[in-house]
Amino acid sequence: MALQNIGASNRDDAFYRYKMPRMITKIEGRGNGIKTNIVNMVDIAKALARPASYTTKYFGCELGAQSKFDEKAGTSLVNGAHDTAKLAGLLEVFIKKYVQCYGCGNPETEILISKTQMISLKCAACGFVSDVDMRDKLTTFILKNPPEQKKGGKDKKAMRRAEKERLKEGEAADEEMKKLKKDSKKKGASSKEATAKGSKKKAAAGVSDEDNSTSPTRSRDGDNAAADDDDDDDDVEWQTDTSLEAAKQRMAEQLSAATAEMVMLSTEESEKKKQAFPKEANENGSVKVQEVSEETKPTPYGELIQDIKASLGSAATPSQLKSVLSSSTLPPQDKMNALFEVLFDGVGKGFTKEVVKNKKYLAAVVPDEESQTLLVRAIEEFGGKCSVEALKEVPVVLKALYDGDVLEEESIVEWYNVAVAAGRDSQVLKNAKPFVEWIQSAESEEEDE
Repeated sequence: MALQNIGASNRDDAFYRYKMPRMITKIEGRGNGIKTNIVNMVDIAKALARPASYTTKYFGCELGAQSKFDEKAGTSLVNGAHDTAKLAGLLEVFIKKYVQCYGCGNPETEILISKTQMISLKCAACGFVSDVDMRDKLTTFILKNPPEQKKGGKDKKAMRRAEKERLKEGEAADEEMKKLKKDSKKKGASSKEATAKGSKKKAAAGVSDEDNSTSPTRSRDGDNAAADDDDDDDDVEWQTDTSLEAAKQRMAEQLSAATAEMVMLSTEESEKKKQAFPKEANENGSVKVQEVSEETKPTPYGELIQDIKASLGSAATPSQLKSVLSSSTLPPQDKMNALFEVLFDGVGKGFTKEVVKNKKYLAAVVPDEESQTLLVRAIEEFGGKCSVEALKEVPVVLKALYDGDVLEEESIVEWYNVAVAAGRDSQVLKNAKPFVEWIQSAESEEEDE
């Protein structure tokens, strides 16, 4: 079956993930009874996640002809002979009005009907709620035939069942560890008892450990030599002169040694300053050393930001920018934070456009899953500094990086779960929640299929 991208704006995107079948029509009947049968309307409606009766009714409203969808037979009929291209064009308009999100253009939306009988589309990717124009004729049909709500009971039961199994496995592993610890303690106690019994037997036999470790016979010469050494030590008497003059002399020697060391240290520091800083001559001809305060010296993080700005100012390629980051000795997270700060400092509304514009630089420094985690953390860190307008576009930014294959769904979900488990309560996490839930639901649906 031939497939095409959902949405006319995504027609030329070869890597677009949302597909639907190409429309197939068939003219049936003659004269006044001629009709157009959309053969694969059920498959198209399933790809759009909309009832086939909605699309069929929309064709009838726009063409001013009677239309009918048979639920049992699955046939979609529109009175009159209509060209396939014309019906396909009307279907694109239907997708734009009732399927695609008005914010990010994602087709994975859900139709909501409020208590005041207003129709809106809620995007599962960015969380944006789009208000449908109620002047359209199809809205009356939708209000009379509301879509069926998705049932999530099975998924919740499966999750609870998996959680119980995981807890049981954990308890079994804990019990096994306790048994191993008890066995090791018993083995250690038995080995100590055996050692104690052996030493008691040796003592009863009159044999010591020292006798076993040394030779049974000793030379008399060695014993006599040891005795002589002991006698020499006993003859020497060690005394300390405690008189007042001797004490003063010892203090003077200690003070002179400490003073000399301090003088040497001060001399070395002054020599280093003279070599480190340039000299300027005063009007009197004397030389003055220029001293630079520690506050004016840039930090390593500030130096990296300056290097990144300089490379971007000289129109550096992504590989050159990557080499600039690799040359820094800062931690990987600080490098990613510095790059993100330089690329998007001061951005407000239009944050997503800037991210798409600089996607090549981000893709160059994100070659693996570990670096993807660093990038998502940099987005979270940047969210605490950016404006409110930029903060609102965080889910759309994540989706743009996800669609551009810069971020994988595993990295995004892992970052979000770790942040929530750690108790971090930032606005970035709150705004990213709908997008993360959409990724998880899409992944579970793919596994079910």
